[in-house]
Parts: sequence; C-alpha cells; structure tokens
Amino acid sequence: MNMETDFYTSMQKYWQYSQDLMNQFGQQLTDPSPVQKALYEQQGKDVSKWLETLSQHPETMIKNQSDWWQSQIQILQQAFQTDLKNLEPVVKEERGDRRFKDEQWQENPWFNYIKQSYLLLGQSLLKSIEETEGLDDKQKERLAFFARQTINSLSPSNFISTNPELLKLTLDSKGENLLKGFELFKKDMENSQDMLRISMTEENAFKLGEELATTPGRVVFQNHLFELIQYCATTDDVLERPLLIVPPFVNKYYILDLQAHNSLVKWAVDQGHTVYMMSWKNPTSSMAHIGFEDYVVDGVVSALEHIEKITGQSDVNAMGYCIGGTLLTTTMAYFAAKRSKQRIKSATLLTTLLDFSQPGELGVFINEPTIAALEAYNTQNGIMNGHSLGTSFSMLRENSLYWNYFVNNYLKGQNPMNMDLLYWNGDSTNLTASCHNFMLRNLYLENKLIEAKALSIRGTKIDLAKVKQPIYMLSTRDDHIALWQGTFKGVTNTSSPVTYVLGESGHIAGVINPPQANKYGYYCGGELNSTDSEWLENATHHQGSWWPHWQSWVTELHGKKVPARATQIEAFPGIYDAPGEYVKEKI
Repeated sequence: MNMETDFYTSMQKYWQYSQDLMNQFGQQLTDPSPVQKALYEQQGKDVSKWLETLSQHPETMIKNQSDWWQSQIQILQQAFQTDLKNLEPVVKEERGDRRFKDEQWQENPWFNYIKQSYLLLGQSLLKSIEETEGLDDKQKERLAFFARQTINSLSPSNFISTNPELLKLTLDSKGENLLKGFELFKKDMENSQDMLRISMTEENAFKLGEELATTPGRVVFQNHLFELIQYCATTDDVLERPLLIVPPFVNKYYILDLQAHNSLVKWAVDQGHTVYMMSWKNPTSSMAHIGFEDYVVDGVVSALEHIEKITGQSDVNAMGYCIGGTLLTTTMAYFAAKRSKQRIKSATLLTTLLDFSQPGELGVFINEPTIAALEAYNTQNGIMNGHSLGTSFSMLRENSLYWNYFVNNYLKGQNPMNMDLLYWNGDSTNLTASCHNFMLRNLYLENKLIEAKALSIRGTKIDLAKVKQPIYMLSTRDDHIALWQGTFKGVTNTSSPVTYVLGESGHIAGVINPPQANKYGYYCGGELNSTDSEWLENATHHQGSWWPHWQSWVTELHGKKVPARATQIEAFPGIYDAPGEYVKEKI
C-alpha cells in the first residue's frame, strides 16, 4: 500500500510540474518571438505549396499511400510472430540511431509494432516530400528539415507510456525519476531564452586552466576584442615563423586545447611551433556596434602586429577554424587590397566556408523574412544570445544533441555525463548584433564574399582572387555545418595553391583527431580543377590523423628554425597565465 501511495504522490507532483511545462511552451506558441513567427509563416507557405503540388499530381500521393499501407500490414503481421528477436524488421532505424537500443523494442510485440510504425511514418513522409514534383530544392530542404524535427519530437522514445525502458524505470522507482527530472528541468528553464536549453554536462564540471585549456602559456596582449596567448615552448628550437590560431568567435577557443591527450595546441607546440592563440571576448549588449570588419582589423591584424613586436618576425603561418577561417581569409584579402605586406604567409582553413551557397542544414533559416526577423532581434537586444544560438545548432542534430538529453535528464532523472567536448559545447558565447547581422545578410543570404569588391573592410573593397598564399584546406566528410562540397567550391575563389584534405567524421571530431587516437583517416591528392565528386574518386585514403600530414606541409613551406622563444621577456612580460580571463566569462 505504501508503494502505491508513494507512486500516486509522485504522479501528482509530476502532473503539476507537467502543467508548468505546458504553460511555458504554450506561452511560446501563443506569443512567439518575431523570429519564430517568421519561421512559422515560412513553414506555412512551404506546406501550402507542397499540398497544392500534391493535388496536381495525385498519382504520387496514391502510390506513396499504397506503399505505406502495404508496409504497415507487413509490420502488423510480423508483430504476431513468436520469434521477433531473430526476425529481420520491415523498417530499420538509420545507422547510429540509439533511441531503440533497449531489447524490448525488438522482442516485445507491442513496442516492436510501435517502433516500426513510427519509423515507417517518418520515412514515408520524407520520401513523399523528396518525390513531389514542382518543388524547388530549397523548398524541399525546408520541408524535410521541419518534417524531420516534428517526426523526431514525436518519437515513442520521448514518452513514458511508449518507451519500455522509461516505463519500467518509472514503475521501479515509484516515479522518483520524474521528480528528479523536473528539478533538472526547472534549473535549465532558468538558463533558457527563447528555446529550452538542455544541459549536456553539469555547470561546474570542469575548471578552465586546471582540467581544460591546460597548455602552459601567458596572455601577452589584450584589447577590447581579444586576448593573445603565447604558449610556452617545449622544444629547444622552434620554427622561425610563429603560428597564429584564429578560432571562431561564435565559440570559445579551448576546443583546440581541451586536455593534453587531444589538444591540437599542445601537439603543435611539441612539433616546434611558437603558437599564438586569439581568445575572443564574450560580448555584451554594450558591444552591439562591433562588426565583422572590427574582428578583422582590431582582431587579426592587431594580433599580427603584436606578434611582430614580441618576436621580431613580420610574417606568420596562420590557422583558422570555421568562421575563424573565413575571418582569416578576409584578412588576407584585406592586406592584398591595401597592397600592404602580406603578413600571413600560409593559411590553414579548418571546416571553413568562403562560398556560402551551400550552408548545410543552416540553409533552412536562410531566407529574407527569417534573416530580417533575426536582424531586428539582434538590433533590439544588442547581441544574439549564445544559449539560443547553441540550442539552434543542437537542433541540427536533434536526436543526439537534444532529445537524447531530454530523455536522459528529464524522464530518466539522471544528471548528464561530464565530458570535455560536451562541456565546451554548452559553454556558449554571444555574438554582437552588428557582426551577426553582417554574417547573416552579406555572407549567408547574399554570398558577397566570393564577389570581387562586393564587401568593404574599413572602406577597402576586397577580392578573394587577390589571395595568393598557400592554403591547406581541411574539411570533414560528415560535417553538417560546413558541407565539404561547399568548402571545396569556396576555396577555388582564391588564387592560392591549395592542398585540399577531407577528413572522416564531422565538424568537431574530424578536426580534433590526435595521432595517438588513430580513430579517423583522411583523403587527399585529388585535382582541384575537377568536381568535388571527381576529386573524391581520385583522392587517396590514408589511415590516421591529418595532423602529421599538415605538419609536413607547413614545414616544407618554411622549415627554418631558431632558438625557442621565451614567453616572458622584459619588454613584453605578459599579463597573466593562460588560459586568460576572457575565456572564463560566462553568459
């Protein structure tokens, strides 16, 4: 009787918490933000166009319905079989889909039926969109994206009554999992903006400088935009040209310096590079006026000037990651347009878009109404809030980066695992209104960077074709943010000799791929004057990390060495130890 009473009490509390949850999301639906309203309106137009097109081609709809019904009958028939465990399912989940790993999804007739019926519905809907004639590619992309979001939000794995693992857990714990889950939910709601931000790790799981970002160094310069970190040499001699790393200002730099075993920074230092890292300030609304061109001139150019003051070396090898690579290439074009000495003698671009005509799944947000709404939001607030931006990126991989944590945290009532990469992913940064608006309209919407003299940096019109320095372009095959076909296309807009390398895995794991892990390989050697598919067909696959391949490339360009440089000299004693102060600023 006590067990029943405890369970009943837990369910009463859960129901009250559920009402709070529904009220919160109901408010968002009845009073959406301008950005959400623009997205809803665009979705409405796309759905109307799809339904109109379907009505003009009834044979397609009839065929899809017939296929669906036949498969549904097969699923139902299979559910009555006695040996489900050893039967090949009618509909399979995609490779890597971990939502249905509990054995009951396969062995229990009811849950097996629910799972396969759900998978069939999703696959049929997406197939219908793809096969509908009369829709352009952009419309199909948007329809498929939002259909997938809806389908995955309704997955039976997301609900207690249709998830065998959750159902058993709830009964065994007398509902305690749900109470613990709602405590985690309330905490997350306090840190959320327009969208629910689900914690992937505990807030204080790691301490920067002690467990993450631990490579020894000193901050040797600071201004209103960035801190410049010089890392301590670990070799007697170093390459004459320093290495400047320009990380994306939409994330914190320590993705490149997580822990000793997977730190690209530490590895580069150990190879004999004098490494300088730009650590961007996490902007507040008071910095609303800071634009993309300020990140070029007051950012990258300023860093180069101070490296020369410290080392006496007027030129560097440079590495830019994601939008940091876009910023780096823009700086090179800026030097060329001003006919100044080119301080960047080689550029390594990691998963970097220069041509934004193929922006990956972000493309579903790239249209005039949505961009205009985002611009208005930014202008009103002075910043794009990093938590909202981070949640939006997580929804690009909703099952692994959103619903997985929704189930684990709120329905299982379990604290998330503390992993270095996930901690970094949740350590968000804001974007200034001016810079984000520039990127949205000039880069993503109008794709002006590849147009000669279409963009100006502090009054100087730039042209990527004037960039002639050697470029090492690394992309990754499964990147959903910077599609490798887009990076391949973009780098051809320069006049540089390009070494194009395609790593395995995705936007992060394909880059942070240390040699000792021996986890992912890479392709290289194809001809850039071919199509991307032809390049891949002719490229050679290599086992292991791309890091040593890059090291060989950069040392072949200029391998002269000098005695190791001190991180503290009389003229530039440094401000404080790495990782500095800017990286510790939280939203």
